[in-house]
Amino acid sequence: MGDTKTPSTTTNRRRYPRVPLSLLVQYKFNSLEEFISEYALNISLGGMFIKTTEPREKGILVYFQFTLADGSKLIEGLGRVVWVNQVDINNADKVPGMGIEFINMDDESMQLIEEIVNNNLKRGNVIPETP
Repeated sequence: MGDTKTPSTTTNRRRYPRVPLSLLVQYKFNSLEEFISEYALNISLGGMFIKTTEPREKGILVYFQFTLADGSKLIEGLGRVVWVNQVDINNADKVPGMGIEFINMDDESMQLIEEIVNNNLKRGNVIPETP
């Protein structure tokens, strides 16, 4: 997996640059639960942010899947909730949701995520780091 996995040189805690993404993601937290559909707002080689008003607590495992915009490929894997933004009525700029760290994915899914990230990076579509 090329040099795109080089950690960010900023003083931020993020290891990978994030790129914008607006894609419907289906996810569930256990095998008995039905899939929930929400939008991912950004993605990196290490994970993604899912916008939701009902985020789960940190540490919970999540199975996710999504299809590329053209419907051609299914990306699926296992992740872990690593941070949460709760709904904040005092801060409308704070998007509620949860950061998902990728834990386990097949090689084809990881290659597709690399393509999404690399294509956005080439176009300069990078989400700036926040202090």
